[in-house]
Amino acid sequence: MARGELQRPTGNGECGQDDCANVYRTASGSFVVQGDVSQASQPPEGEGLTEIPEAVLREAVRVPGW
Repeated sequence: MARGELQRPTGNGECGQDDCANVYRTASGSFVVQGDVSQASQPPEGEGLTEIPEAVLREAVRVPGW
């Protein structure tokens, strides 16, 4: 899936439009989370863990219609 196909409800705060911690919504309604790779635990094969600030999640849930 191309980045242009994702809705970006976050990223207008500290990061502006830069590629930093972010939450995206796909056309099917699922979410993609972008952030620093976390070493908190070992995820299953084919999965990964990212770490994003609490403020980014709070911003995502405040978006109208969610």
